[in-house]
Amino acid sequence: MPTVFTPQTPVSVSTSVVRVRPPARPAFDVAYERRGSGEPVLLLHGIGHHWQAWEPVLTVLTARYDVIAVDLPGFGASPALPEGVSYGVESIVPLLAETCAALGVERPHVVGNSLGGLLALEMGLHGHARSVTALSPAGFWNGAERRYAFGVLQGMRVGARALPSPVVGLLARSAAGRAALTSTIYARPGRRSPDAVVAETRALARATGFTPVLAEGQRPGSTFREDITDVPVTIGWGDRDRILLRRQGVRAKRVIPGARLVRLRGCGHVPMNDDPAAVARIVLDTARLGSF
Repeated sequence: MPTVFTPQTPVSVSTSVVRVRPPARPAFDVAYERRGSGEPVLLLHGIGHHWQAWEPVLTVLTARYDVIAVDLPGFGASPALPEGVSYGVESIVPLLAETCAALGVERPHVVGNSLGGLLALEMGLHGHARSVTALSPAGFWNGAERRYAFGVLQGMRVGARALPSPVVGLLARSAAGRAALTSTIYARPGRRSPDAVVAETRALARATGFTPVLAEGQRPGSTFREDITDVPVTIGWGDRDRILLRRQGVRAKRVIPGARLVRLRGCGHVPMNDDPAAVARIVLDTARLGSF
C-alpha cells in the first residue's frame, strides 16, 4: 500500500466543524475531516496531536470507507470542552457517540492511537463501535510506566511551548531537526514533512485539553480492565515505541484475550507515519471482520 504523505505533501487543513448538542449537557464544537464513502470509520488521535496524524493512511482507507478523522475536544482545531464538563473517559466516550450522531453516523469502525486507542476500546466496550483497532492504546501501564510516560509527554509539551515558531520552522527543515522535535513519537522522524512537524509542534503547544486529560490519566481508575467480546478488536504496538513500552501490549492481550495483537516492526508510538501500509492493512482487516 502506498504512502500518501511525503516530505513534499502540504499539510491539509480542514474547515469542517460540527456542533454537538448532547442531552442535558452544554453544546460543544468538534473539528473534523471527512473523506470517502461506505461504512463509517472514526479516527481518534493521541494526546497533544491532531487529526492530521492520520494523513498517511487516509487515501487507502477512503478508497473503501467513509472516514471521519476528528480533533478531540481541546486538541487541534477543536475548542476546549465547556466549563464543568469532564475530560475523563466516562465523559468523553458518550460525547464521542453524540458527535457521531451529529455527523449522521451510527456505530462506526473506531481506530485510535494512544489516548485515542483507549477511547476506541471504551467505545467498543460500550456498544458504540462495529470494530476496534487500537494502536499503542493508553491504559495498560503499571504505576512506574505511567509516571515515565507522563513525564515524557510533559517534557514534550514544555519543549513545544518554549521554542519560538521561527526556531521550530528552522529545525523542521532538516532531517536532524525533525528528529530532535519528533523522535520521541516516531521511529522514522525524517519521513515527516517539515510542514507536518511545524503543525504538530504547534498543536502540542496550543492544546487546551492537554493538562486536564493528563490529570484524568493520573486517577487510580485510568487503566482499561474489561474484556470486549462482541466486536473484533486488533491491538497494534510499535516495537520501537518510546512512550508506551511494547510489553504493555501483552497486558492488553491478557485483558482482551480475543483481541488480535500485532507487532508493528520498526514503528514508534505514532505508527501511521512510520509504516502507513502496515497500519492501513490492520485497520482494513479489522473493519472487514466487523462489517455488517
